[in-house]
Amino acid sequence: MFSPTDRVEHATTARTSGSQCQACAASRILVAMLIAVTFIQAGCAHGGANYRPLIDTKGADGSRLELDLGECQAYARQVAGAADQAAAGALIGAALGAVLAAAAGSRYDRGASARVGAVSGIVGGAAQGETDQRSVVRNCMSGRGYRVLQ
Repeated sequence: MFSPTDRVEHATTARTSGSQCQACAASRILVAMLIAVTFIQAGCAHGGANYRPLIDTKGADGSRLELDLGECQAYARQVAGAADQAAAGALIGAALGAVLAAAAGSRYDRGASARVGAVSGIVGGAAQGETDQRSVVRNCMSGRGYRVLQ
């Protein structure tokens, strides 16, 4: 975007004029999204896939239960998890926020709208990824004959 010399001149101009350029706003959005996705990946890596549902063990074979659970969790890892869904949600949310702000007119800040959209997309995507993986584990265990309570 900018050479090192341009950055110094740009920063000085922006600071003295009090204005923000779109390149600066876009850079801040990108950095915020990368940080958020990194935290989600660190905290939620296969979180839904490691889900242990509450199962009615009456009449169930305990040794077979753990084997089946492990296989079902492996299937859940094949579904996009929280981190993947959060990354996709951030991109879609940022784009949608910027488009909506542009459509609404000059009164709305595209950068701020993109940031709000990105954060909303991260949260929604992470929750959906977690839910999807948990559903795979529950459905798989139910399909194997276990009574899944929660």
